[in-house]
Amino acid sequence: MSTARRRITPAERRARLVRRHLLAPSFRTKTPEEIADALVALHATDPATVYLSFAARCAEPEVAALERALYQERTLARIRCMRRTVFILPHGLAPVAYAATARSLAAKQRTQTAHQLHAACGWDERRYAAVEAATLAALAQRGAAGAAELAADVPELREQIVTFPGKPYQSRQRLSAPVLGVLAAEGRIRRARPLGSWTSAQFRWAPADPLPHLPAGEAKTELARRYVAAFGPVTVEDLKWWTGWNLTDTRRALAATGAEQVALDEGTGYLLPEDTDDRGPAADVEPAAALLPGLDPTAMGWRHRDWYLDPEHKKALFDRNGNIGPTVWWHGRIIGAWAQRRDGRLTWEPLAARPDRTARAAVEAEIARLTTFLGPTRVTPCYRTPLERRLAG
Repeated sequence: MSTARRRITPAERRARLVRRHLLAPSFRTKTPEEIADALVALHATDPATVYLSFAARCAEPEVAALERALYQERTLARIRCMRRTVFILPHGLAPVAYAATARSLAAKQRTQTAHQLHAACGWDERRYAAVEAATLAALAQRGAAGAAELAADVPELREQIVTFPGKPYQSRQRLSAPVLGVLAAEGRIRRARPLGSWTSAQFRWAPADPLPHLPAGEAKTELARRYVAAFGPVTVEDLKWWTGWNLTDTRRALAATGAEQVALDEGTGYLLPEDTDDRGPAADVEPAAALLPGLDPTAMGWRHRDWYLDPEHKKALFDRNGNIGPTVWWHGRIIGAWAQRRDGRLTWEPLAARPDRTARAAVEAEIARLTTFLGPTRVTPCYRTPLERRLAG
């Protein structure tokens, strides 16, 4: 006799989100490693996102703590993986994410770059290999270096090619960009400290420790398990979107986790077997506010978002490419947006009905907390959204 699937309501999902994604004071942690582990990975396309995601979830956030984890102790790793996007992950999870999402893409990138260099510069495989070897030797000698410094050591990296010839977005770039891009995609070099402050998008490069070779199937199962544990319940579409896998690989990896079906408003969802007890993380949590940055992993964690975001508000919060801007959360739901003005002042605006006094007070307290963290630093999101632009003035 069949058993009816357990139903999980949007309210229960929001309570899970607050607890697991550390969006209430009682759940905040002390270290960036704990935060990265809770969220699987921190979105790092915009360097400031990493620090602001950390600040929102840490009891006493300090820039130095995150820099220490990234650049001194290296307990966190910055790699390009899911959806060809740069993320920061716990060091031990980086090889899993690479094998599950990036290794096959890196091979394609190498082939494409080799063809590009042959067509534009006449480089054959031997010449390409010699330039890579010289680049790695120069980097080993320097320890860490920016692209311009490496181009000073390896003359071939200073050569320029035209990208996207004949297109409206045609441009010229140094060969350092594609050569270093392939080495980074293959995990042979890593992003070290930025050339400027923690908001800078220009990084030095450094030699990387070799990544262990993990079987792709096992890695996909482990990455899917970690995602479902942190974001569940999720749909097949959620997992496919978050990883960038095709539908076949998504279904295969999800099945291998042993995830069990539950009923959601969107249709069939999945939870890990140990995560179906009503007494678990879905228990009631205290109402709490959070200020999350653009591209935060919580806001970008699901393909289906209606249970925490009113569909009518998507146009104001997202750019044309689907990147979300800074958001204000209350009890697991997006209720507004925030921005930093040129004078450093933080401002916010609710999206619908005016929040009650308790919610407004909690948001203002978070604004004060973030203001203290930022100090004199000015942050402009890499991807501007309509409401963020207006609030920033």
